[in-house]
Amino acid sequence: MVKIVTFVPVKDAEKVRTVMGDAGAGVLGNYTHASFSTRGIGRFIPTQGAHPAIGKIGQLTEVEEERIEVICPKEKAKEVIAAIKKTHPYEEVPLEVYQLVEEA
Repeated sequence: MVKIVTFVPVKDAEKVRTVMGDAGAGVLGNYTHASFSTRGIGRFIPTQGAHPAIGKIGQLTEVEEERIEVICPKEKAKEVIAAIKKTHPYEEVPLEVYQLVEEA
C-alpha cells in the first residue's frame, strides 16, 4: 500500500478527491473514496516561463488549499497519479507518495 498526498485549491478539492477515489484510491474494507483533508495556505512565486493557473509572474501568491491524503494499492498508484494530474488545476502538480509498512 502507498499513501498519496496532493495539495489543491479549496474550490477544486472535491473534484480532485472524487477522481482519486474513482481511480481506485481510498478503499478501506467495504468503503471507497475514503480520504482525509486539512486546510492551509500554499505560497509560491511564479517565475518567467511559468503559466500559473492562479497568480502573476514575479508576485508572491497565497492560495487557500486542501491537503488531500488517500491510501491505495501500490499497483493502482500510477492510475491515481494520472487522474490527479489530469484534473488538478496547477501547472506543476504537488504530489507526495509514501510506501506504507504492511501490518504484521
